[in-house]
Amino acid sequence: MTTQQEQTSSHLRFPATFAWGAATSAYQIEGAVNEDGRGASIWDTFTRTPGRVLGGDHADVAIDHYHRFRDDVAVMADLGLTAYRFSVSWPRIQPDGSGKVNVKGLDFYKRLTDELRAHGIDPWLTLYHWDLPQALEDAGGWPNRDTAYRFADYARCVHDVLKDHVHTFSTVNEPWCAAFLGYASGEHAPGRREPANAVRAAHHLNLAHGLAVQAMNARRVGGCVNLYAITPDTASERDLDAARRIDGLQNRFFLDALLLGRYPDDVIEDIGTGLDFVADGDMAVINAPIDVLLVNYYSRFTVSGAPGGKASAAAAPTDTGSPWVGSEHVSFVNGGRPVTAMGWEIDQEGLLEVLTRVARDYPPIPLVVSENGAAFDDVLEHGRVHDAERRAYIDAHLGACRAAIDAGVPLEGYFAWSLMDNFEWAWGYGKRFGLVHVDFDTQRRVLKDSALWYAEIIRQNRRHEPTDS
Repeated sequence: MTTQQEQTSSHLRFPATFAWGAATSAYQIEGAVNEDGRGASIWDTFTRTPGRVLGGDHADVAIDHYHRFRDDVAVMADLGLTAYRFSVSWPRIQPDGSGKVNVKGLDFYKRLTDELRAHGIDPWLTLYHWDLPQALEDAGGWPNRDTAYRFADYARCVHDVLKDHVHTFSTVNEPWCAAFLGYASGEHAPGRREPANAVRAAHHLNLAHGLAVQAMNARRVGGCVNLYAITPDTASERDLDAARRIDGLQNRFFLDALLLGRYPDDVIEDIGTGLDFVADGDMAVINAPIDVLLVNYYSRFTVSGAPGGKASAAAAPTDTGSPWVGSEHVSFVNGGRPVTAMGWEIDQEGLLEVLTRVARDYPPIPLVVSENGAAFDDVLEHGRVHDAERRAYIDAHLGACRAAIDAGVPLEGYFAWSLMDNFEWAWGYGKRFGLVHVDFDTQRRVLKDSALWYAEIIRQNRRHEPTDS
């Protein structure tokens, strides 16, 4: 007979093959923007435009990972990470976005992946985390269909060189952000406010994913979406419709395309721009078979279709438009939950909700939580960062992961965002998500309490008892 203690231990433990990781992105950590043949990206241009980034911050140096990667991999090894998710800088590989390959750029990622493997850490490579070569933006950017084909060429170049170094490739990180924050609200690079072009960009990002999957023919390849649990503020018809709309544009527009090969009819109607740019055969390309779906999750949205709702604490850091094409009237309200330093509501039940939803509503596919984490107002005192809030956040979401596994979700791994404090896009260096504290002046790395705790979770392959302090 199984004892209660054995049942509790089983519930806390994760599968033996579970991937324990942390994640970063190239532009946020690498620096070295003018070294070894790297070309300009849209984020280089964006950060040089006054008013786009808080404090006028940029990532010319960031946390200098380009020069310090061996030390950073040693930190990962000290934490016991079994996997590390990073992105490749497209302008470091093809400075003009197409044509000749920059060998020095590819050599950097060969050295990085070799170092990871030497420490027993599985490299998870993301091809695109928002740093489009500026030359391609000058030619029209993601609203230009040709950009998707240039991305496929780039994917093939990276895969041909790194296929023996990397087990898992993923294509486009969070296409919603790249499309709607980049081309509708203008909060992200390239900073355009063109709603109709944002929809075109979204489709071409999806198309780029499918074309890259076909071009690489990789052993293991995945797509990546950022999903939110969506709650109507009230049971009113307006609020229910608001929840449907936001769920449609944020979640279903991408899930349905990647996993079902179609766009939802109601979302197309909501957008109101038409989809005349979708060519015959596009949806079949987007629906190319993948081996894993990467899910990024941070928070829940509570939404209202009524004017004058309770204002949410979350807001863009600079003057922006709305990213919600066709649903600009929807308001995001405070659901009454605790919030992070970003103003994002903390709701681990939402992670369980989105994971079980994908497993229930879409064809069977392995899932990985590829980003999950929180910014808090960390303080370095006497060589320590006592970030109990981050530890509690991650622990609660690991509980949701374990509950998803118990519910039959084929969840294969968890990646904390992020490994280290870094450049946080339009927020500059003012928001810290890292397990590792970085002094941006000296580049000194210090393990936060959350990192030490996470290392023990990994070592035991289990959550601690709920009564642990």
